[in-house]
Amino acid sequence: MTGTRDTLNRLRALHAGTPRAVAAPTAAKAGPGRADFTTHPGYRQVAVARSAAAALDVENPFFRETEAVDGTQVRIGERWVENFSGYDYLSINGDPRLAAAVGAAVAEFGVSARASRLVGGDLSLHRRLETGLARFLGSEAALATVSGHATNLAAIRTLTGPGDVVLVDSFAHNSVFEGLRASGADHVSLPHNDCAWLEDWLSRNRERYDRVLIVVEGLYSMDGDIPDLAALVRIKDRFEAWLMVDEAHSVGVLGATGRGLCEEAGIAPGRVDLLMGTLSKTFCSCGGFLAGSEAAIEILRHSAPGFVYSVGLSVPNTAAALTALEILEAEPERVARLKARSARFLAASEAEGLDCGLGRGFAVAPLIVGDSLKATLASNRVFEDGFQAFPIIAPAVPNQKARLRFFINADHSEAAIDAAVASAAARIREVGGARF
Repeated sequence: MTGTRDTLNRLRALHAGTPRAVAAPTAAKAGPGRADFTTHPGYRQVAVARSAAAALDVENPFFRETEAVDGTQVRIGERWVENFSGYDYLSINGDPRLAAAVGAAVAEFGVSARASRLVGGDLSLHRRLETGLARFLGSEAALATVSGHATNLAAIRTLTGPGDVVLVDSFAHNSVFEGLRASGADHVSLPHNDCAWLEDWLSRNRERYDRVLIVVEGLYSMDGDIPDLAALVRIKDRFEAWLMVDEAHSVGVLGATGRGLCEEAGIAPGRVDLLMGTLSKTFCSCGGFLAGSEAAIEILRHSAPGFVYSVGLSVPNTAAALTALEILEAEPERVARLKARSARFLAASEAEGLDCGLGRGFAVAPLIVGDSLKATLASNRVFEDGFQAFPIIAPAVPNQKARLRFFINADHSEAAIDAAVASAAARIREVGGARF
């Protein structure tokens, strides 16, 4: 423990000096070097962090190279570890039906979509995927895009502008905030999951704006909790606002059959104006989608820059997502198994006295450590024990809320979950983390 304490003290000393070491100049100055990327503040910040880690012999846990994948295990450095850092929530990624469908689709269409869909046309695979997503989610229409991050950005930028306001939960994803900055609309950051605050703000300010867009997540990717959808629908109806739910982490996870937050809350999908999701999680592909009314999707299909000016979703990605959707619809027992595994992880963590933050046992499981440096050390030691769970540190979360984040998959065994929790508890205790 003495060695751990010494390491932490030295790390804090270096960390305290980092802002001064990497601060950008207050004004541009003439002279050589301004075109050299190594003088950029962003590069210098990375360099300082690497130097500090190397000086203290602390391994950087990020960007590890995965050599092979076998179910919930990954091979890293010729060693197999149980992976709790992947969001293949329903454990569909390795299903041979995906590989077969991708191979057949490539044989028929080639690999690329060849052009933007506006000028190159839709592939029948695109139409089948979008029709399937709309049916599954209970929406009138859907649109598939090549990037989940760009999907949020493009939708918000297209639907709102000057004279409008976007009210965003403060815990929402970076892509939402990038979209509102590009839109030109006013922006209000909501206290997390505080519907009373939202209703009060709208009662005082609604008439100042033409259109109002409220954006929340279906399952918050850092904290594992969900919003009060019934209250949000009531508020958006009262104030004639749009409600957009980012379902990136909730489709396949929430609801008895994985249809997301609406199913979990017992709310008709048509009561939500726009559903956004990714194809990279439950659907084992890459890209994003939007689902809503025919009118909303038509606007986005013809105006969203992330769709109009981008090549269409590739053939392998489209075929993989379509097949994963078909498997999800045919095998809802995967959702039930995921729920059971997630509940087990939460119960075991609480029994160990770990701080689970806002986590509610919905596949995203945070374990609060309370210090970014301690979280990094704990993550590395959990990895030594054979479990991969990355630290989430400042500035992604406040330093006092730094954590290990576990993603639970349907095929994680009960034994693996119990062992991972035991490892996390021991290692967090070892570094003097939260509640220890």
